[in-house]
Amino acid sequence: MAHHISLNGGNLTFEDFISVTRKNASVGIADEAITRVNDSRKAVDSLVAEGRAMYGINTGFGRFADVAIPEDEVNLLQINLILSDVCGVGNPLPRDVVRGMLLLRANSLANGFSGVRPILIDTLLEMINKGVHPVIPEKGSVGSSGDLCPLSHMVLPMLGLGEAEYRGQVISGSDAMEKAGIPVISLRAKEGLALINGTQCMTSVAAHAYYDSSILVKSADAIGALTVESLRGIINAFDPRIHSIRKHKGQMDSAANVRKMLEGSEYTTRQGELRVQDAYSIRCTPQIHGASRLALDYVAGVFGTEMNAVTDNPLVFTDSGDVFSGGNFHGQPMAIASDTLAIAIAEMGNVSERRIAKLVDPAMNHGLPAFLVKQGGINCGFMIPQYVAAALVSENKVLAHPASVDSIPTSAGQEDHVSMGTIAARKAATIVEHVKMILGIELMCAAQAIDLQEKRGMGRGTEAAYKAIRSKVEMMENDRIFAGDQNASAELVGSGELLEAVERATGPLA
Repeated sequence: MAHHISLNGGNLTFEDFISVTRKNASVGIADEAITRVNDSRKAVDSLVAEGRAMYGINTGFGRFADVAIPEDEVNLLQINLILSDVCGVGNPLPRDVVRGMLLLRANSLANGFSGVRPILIDTLLEMINKGVHPVIPEKGSVGSSGDLCPLSHMVLPMLGLGEAEYRGQVISGSDAMEKAGIPVISLRAKEGLALINGTQCMTSVAAHAYYDSSILVKSADAIGALTVESLRGIINAFDPRIHSIRKHKGQMDSAANVRKMLEGSEYTTRQGELRVQDAYSIRCTPQIHGASRLALDYVAGVFGTEMNAVTDNPLVFTDSGDVFSGGNFHGQPMAIASDTLAIAIAEMGNVSERRIAKLVDPAMNHGLPAFLVKQGGINCGFMIPQYVAAALVSENKVLAHPASVDSIPTSAGQEDHVSMGTIAARKAATIVEHVKMILGIELMCAAQAIDLQEKRGMGRGTEAAYKAIRSKVEMMENDRIFAGDQNASAELVGSGELLEAVERATGPLA
């Protein structure tokens, strides 16, 4: 049974996040957070009664910040804000990303600086717990002022508007809320702005991409080790002394993983035994994988912080009564980190494709059959899977171009620098999906290479990886439809099932 997560605004981990978004853990709000939220709402109500000018509460938005809104229209202002911002285009975001947006918005509001009533947080959490998932188009955010467009689509069902997926069907937002037994709400002063002025779309997309990447970096070491073994690679290149004197932790961890995977292998060779050096894609696996690991450590820090951040505007400080307009909605930290994630994972795919190319090329694969098939000519073997990997790598090179260095002024120049963080996050997520497939193809090729040579004792980790892929994909004797096999292998890698099988044999990888 999935466990229960209690939000207090600052305690959400990647593991808890995934438990809610993908494993249907239930979620609630901690008592101390409710107290803070109530206090911040009282402050807003008091300030509205005073008639003090406060951005987005009794003024217009963006370039209209200097337009005063009469007290009897401040609630209408919030409704109009949502309606005006529902302009998204493209395919709907996946269910896990939508659940993440609901969760992250509730967690941000739970900090008690946003001036909303607790009923808003309760409604967001009820939608998660009862499976009401707003239909949110993937495109339309420039990443500041936050994710206005996608978050407005998220809010619609809360108001009895828009569409939502409920129990596998897309129905009207009002029907979804009614069927789930969740009352719709009416927005009051500041609440519309508090729901949409934040980075929760880009953060949900990016956090899922990072979590999947955290599986891929370890899986890539395991798969790379199986390739080393299948090519009778030189084990000396992974000697800990080599890596310790460079001092990069990511490199040392990756090399340690490869050694652990290959422990006991009778396939690997010593320097000078069959050849003096291996190609860089084999010999430099720890250096290449390790560099991506260093980048992902930085990414994890940024994303983990943002998942627990207050990102709307204006902000209510109940201890002093101050309401300040700031820029916490600006997605630049997420944009740069998402671009970094994209580059780091793209490179893991890049070197994986080079190992695939080496495995299938008779000029480089040390005596294995061309394209890893016994009867070449009548059979093409793994020729086209390498094409697929190459295509994905090349597409990744286009997608890895940073979005964070771009900006287009919006709102008549009032919002004159924007982050494009949501675009950066979506690109990174696409690259992650591509790299799952590339690594899956390498795994198939490496297992095929093992089957095409004299049987020897395998490493304790590589043998587990070999058995895992062979439980899903048979050896290729003759050409067959490969698409299903590729998908099965990619799922084995991306789901963490391969890593779990390996770690049962080796213990935890670094």
